[in-house]
Amino acid sequence: MSIGPSASVARLTLTEFRCYAYARIETGPGAIVLTGPNGAGKTNLLEAISLLSPGRGLRSARSVDFQRLNGPQDAVWGVAATIAGPNGEALVGTGREAGSERRVIQIEGKTGRSQAALAEVLSVVWLTPHMDRLFVEGAKGRRRFLDRLIFGLDPAHAGRVTRHDTALRQRARLLAERPGETAWLDAVEAELAATGVALAAARVDMVARLARALDATTGPFPRPVVAAEGPVEARLMNEPALAVEDWLKATLARNRTSDAAQGETRIGAHRGDLGVTHREKSVPAALTSTGEQKAILVAIVLAAARLAMAERGRTPILLLDEVAAHLDDIRRRALYEEIAALGAQAWMTGTDRSLFDALGEDARHFTIRDARITDG
Repeated sequence: MSIGPSASVARLTLTEFRCYAYARIETGPGAIVLTGPNGAGKTNLLEAISLLSPGRGLRSARSVDFQRLNGPQDAVWGVAATIAGPNGEALVGTGREAGSERRVIQIEGKTGRSQAALAEVLSVVWLTPHMDRLFVEGAKGRRRFLDRLIFGLDPAHAGRVTRHDTALRQRARLLAERPGETAWLDAVEAELAATGVALAAARVDMVARLARALDATTGPFPRPVVAAEGPVEARLMNEPALAVEDWLKATLARNRTSDAAQGETRIGAHRGDLGVTHREKSVPAALTSTGEQKAILVAIVLAAARLAMAERGRTPILLLDEVAAHLDDIRRRALYEEIAALGAQAWMTGTDRSLFDALGEDARHFTIRDARITDG
């Protein structure tokens, strides 16, 4: 299903979700500003929108964690949205299945077979305070960040991620419980190698395009140098994909005993990384100041949004949690101007409404207080 370029959330409804027993907010394209004190429920609204894309949302939470505390015992949480675009509207929802902890999705009233179907309707990218440590912590967060950027250009990438992760879990289970099932292991490793190479190739391609977009960036944000890193990625730089797939499959078979002993698959696309360097200072992003790291993240997200608009005529929905507070006046104004130029819907939160004064009349403002939403 496609509703056209630059999809936006026109209506968002929450039931028994986090701090909300029930809430509805009606918006439109452009900038959406949510202000209120800490703990009022601003980030919970952004998290609800993030669940309308593949994955576990901006907090990487479990389904049970979304359930409102002290709510009715028989209630289940749910998030529903009307997604609007030039080609019409689509009704999208997700929530906990009654009687289980399983999360289900619905698109136009039909249950989706997997979360990957959500990527066909809209793409969502977010920046949160937790991501301030993206460059200094492990590679897993950076891989997830890069994969989410790819969703905006290639919705099929969500399916690759799902199939690869499933094969990775299957191999680990077989090595732990049935290591003698060589035929079964051969089949699972063939799938793991095929999806792993496809996954890594998509990341290599995305990073190359992202690098070109960053090179062309003007304005006050940094122009970081980005690189796709990892054993599979490195081979794809110099060898055909089929040759890399054969190599990975053979390596997985050879490592079965040692991987079983260590309880992990030590090589594959799940070991890839996104390398980021501050161009002017020639140092890894992890060694720059917190403010510079935030600015680098914003620069990468904006470059990816420009790519999505240029290549697909579609920008992702941007969820920017407390981002404005960490930017100086010049970069804050540049961010707002970029959002307007892209025509992207951007949900932004903050405790101080004055941080968004530069948006002028172009923003829709909501005040959040004690899980209550008021317009203006």
